[in-house]
Amino acid sequence: MVIQKLQLIQFKNHSEQTFQFSPQINCFVGNNGAGKTNVLDALHYLSVGKSFLGNTDLNNIRTDEDFFTVEGTVHDGEKENIIKVQMPREAKKIIKKNDKTYDRMADHVGFLPSVIISPYDSNLISDSGESRRRFLDAMISQTDSDYLFNLIQYQKTVQQRNALLKSFAKNRYFDSDSLEIYDDPLIKFGTAIFEKRRGFTDSILPLIQSYYEIISKGNEKVTVDYESDLRGNDFKSLLNTNLEKDRILTYTSRGIHKDDLMFSMNGGSLKKQGSQGQQKSFLIALKLSQMNRIKELTGKTPILLLDDIFDKLDDTRVSQLIELVNREHFGQIFITDTHKERTESVVKKINEESKIFEI
Repeated sequence: MVIQKLQLIQFKNHSEQTFQFSPQINCFVGNNGAGKTNVLDALHYLSVGKSFLGNTDLNNIRTDEDFFTVEGTVHDGEKENIIKVQMPREAKKIIKKNDKTYDRMADHVGFLPSVIISPYDSNLISDSGESRRRFLDAMISQTDSDYLFNLIQYQKTVQQRNALLKSFAKNRYFDSDSLEIYDDPLIKFGTAIFEKRRGFTDSILPLIQSYYEIISKGNEKVTVDYESDLRGNDFKSLLNTNLEKDRILTYTSRGIHKDDLMFSMNGGSLKKQGSQGQQKSFLIALKLSQMNRIKELTGKTPILLLDDIFDKLDDTRVSQLIELVNREHFGQIFITDTHKERTESVVKKINEESKIFEI
């Protein structure tokens, strides 16, 4: 997959901007606040229809304007496709491929797979399990539409069950039979999600360890453990055992919506023991593994978005990363950096065609 052209209209701090890209490496250099990351965010919109920064769609409309448009020309190996994302301030977001509007966003996810590595990834290490679950779900959803469907259905069922528990508490009434109607869908969708998460984590771990060893020159040993209430437990039994607890708390306290990923280095917590450079190296290895797995499962090479990638990496780790990029041929890459000279120096060491855009 290659993005040939990108057009931005009233998107964040870009009033109107057009880029013609190299099929290999594209770099955006400029001062902080110039809009480099916003270009990567626009590319992310083309891929999955939303911001990787967590911004709401309305907040991405340029100040005092009524809409934004992100349009890209994407070559899929056979033909050119036009992907357009339009967000009016007073209407619903529209996503089109070749002038045909998608009925559901889920129908587009997976057409243009992407992997983003950014400073915001540090949240995967420092934040709660919710961030890591979202990341895991995003990884699997790009390669498995059934997983995305099961996830949406499971989340709806949990919301409905929680609403009923809150209603019971408000009305000082409880009916276990009414609550039990949610057990079957929770078990059906939850078990399917658990199996996919477990299988994906098992498959990606050797890749993470291999990439990390290359970037760090084998100085540390990292691992990823998937923790879930369903490991060694029957979901039906979990729901029954925690029924009284759920009634008191007024929410569903156990299930795959409490899953987590545990990141470790040399047998201890990566969050507590890892330096900034070690943590960033791990996150790069994690994302490159995601990219490798997507390519293996779909036959499509994802676009790779590298936001401020060289910050907090020493020269050795940068050199190892460059060597890795050369060896693996990751496909089309987009890089942002504040130092033009550093970017030019790095790109010269990568044996690929490149373009540098000053923002």
